[in-house]
Amino acid sequence: MLRITMNQLSSELKDKLTTLKTWFSQYKGSIVAFSGGIDSTLVLYLARKFQGKENAIGVISKSESLKQKDFNMAEDFCKAFDITLEVIKTDELNDDRYNSNPVNRCFFCKEHLFTDLTKIAEMYPDFKVLSGTNHDDLGDYRPGIDAAKKLNVLSPMVDCKITKQELREIARYFELPNWDKPASPCLSSRMPYGHKVTREKLLQVEMAENILNDYGFNDVRVRHFETYGKIEVLKDDLEKLNIQKDEIVKKITALGFSEIVIDDEGLVSGKLNRAIGK
Repeated sequence: MLRITMNQLSSELKDKLTTLKTWFSQYKGSIVAFSGGIDSTLVLYLARKFQGKENAIGVISKSESLKQKDFNMAEDFCKAFDITLEVIKTDELNDDRYNSNPVNRCFFCKEHLFTDLTKIAEMYPDFKVLSGTNHDDLGDYRPGIDAAKKLNVLSPMVDCKITKQELREIARYFELPNWDKPASPCLSSRMPYGHKVTREKLLQVEMAENILNDYGFNDVRVRHFETYGKIEVLKDDLEKLNIQKDEIVKKITALGFSEIVIDDEGLVSGKLNRAIGK
């Protein structure tokens, strides 16, 4: 892996890294909401680096909406970087406010998670609960941010004005293994609002996306529309997908879909949020 030295970082990024160090140094310790994604990975890594091993605790929920691959990656990361990781099981799937899949579903998911983390933090005086929210997230529809505010969860990347791209550059500088990992939002985000979230649907989506990964498509979504599924891959991968279409569609259909279609627009993160405006 190519290592970026401090001399290769822009002066602005050097300053932001110093700002992050100052931010973490003002608190004794951190309880980090960890998902295995690059945002929370960097927050947890910096907590470990600037606050010390005993004062940096990652907490991950082994939820049905988290891919097993992402869970495994999170565990491997903590082992590799000598970080304390606690595994919990949140209960949002049994909450009708969540599984009925309203447009603010993410609020109820994060409310469950941050409530559990706040309880853990009670055992660690002066530790703060942290999220991986970055500055770019403020410009998107993110109900989870409201849940963080409600439960006094802090976001160092927001406070220090770190964008997604800057976050990746800093992660690359520290040689974090997932610095360029594609975004992997929770599996519940594959269901249109108003379509009930169930364990069965989540498993179908996860298995379908694993099939696409096995064929070399790394950044994918399989949207679940009850009886049929819709595949999204990067626009540049559409030609490759269409070449292998018959074989892939056959395997994914076997998971319980009556039909599988390919979205010719290509992958667009948060595409189902378009329905909110309507």
